[in-house]
Amino acid sequence: MSDALWQRQLETGLAEMGIELDQSQQRQLLAFLALLNKWNRAYNLTAVRDPHHMVSRQLLDSLSILPFVTTDHLLDVGAGGGLPGIPLAIVFPDKRFTLLDSNSKKTRFLTQCVLELGLGNVEVIHGRAESCDPQSRYRQISSRAFTALDNLVSWCGHLLANDGEFLAMKGQFPDDEVAALPAGWQVKSRHSLLVPGSDGERHLLTIDRTAQPQ
Repeated sequence: MSDALWQRQLETGLAEMGIELDQSQQRQLLAFLALLNKWNRAYNLTAVRDPHHMVSRQLLDSLSILPFVTTDHLLDVGAGGGLPGIPLAIVFPDKRFTLLDSNSKKTRFLTQCVLELGLGNVEVIHGRAESCDPQSRYRQISSRAFTALDNLVSWCGHLLANDGEFLAMKGQFPDDEVAALPAGWQVKSRHSLLVPGSDGERHLLTIDRTAQPQ
């Protein structure tokens, strides 16, 4: 797979999505993709192994939630191979991102990405969400291919600010998962996501509490 083809796919996809990035940011995104592709051979970071699909299913898919990231400090749970956290951190250098994963191989990869890409706005934490005890809770928590929605709110609800929201990235709309949400949680909004080069459906669900704690 040539770097030139990845670059053309990225430029075309960004244009279709109406996202304007400078050349430095585009180079960083492609450098991250190259790292992901290299480390994936040994660390099994992502199921996407066909280089022709990597720009769409990894970079563009992650960037599809850009309009919904409104907080100054986002937590990405089950960060895995750094999706969507690393691409978002590249695009939003003035925002802070905390990437949390319980797999030590994946957090080693994420730490290497932070070092090689010079991402001073990214913190990597190795640990389970249930055991995490941050100094302050997060206004937004992103999740991509991490777990079912009921697990997400059960495992990570204590990390979310009272008025915060989860940004849950899904493929087809997960009716069964929505129906299984425990009491006290609701789908605040749902959005179909545009991901150039992707044939399948992509959705973003924002989930918050149904009532503020007294």
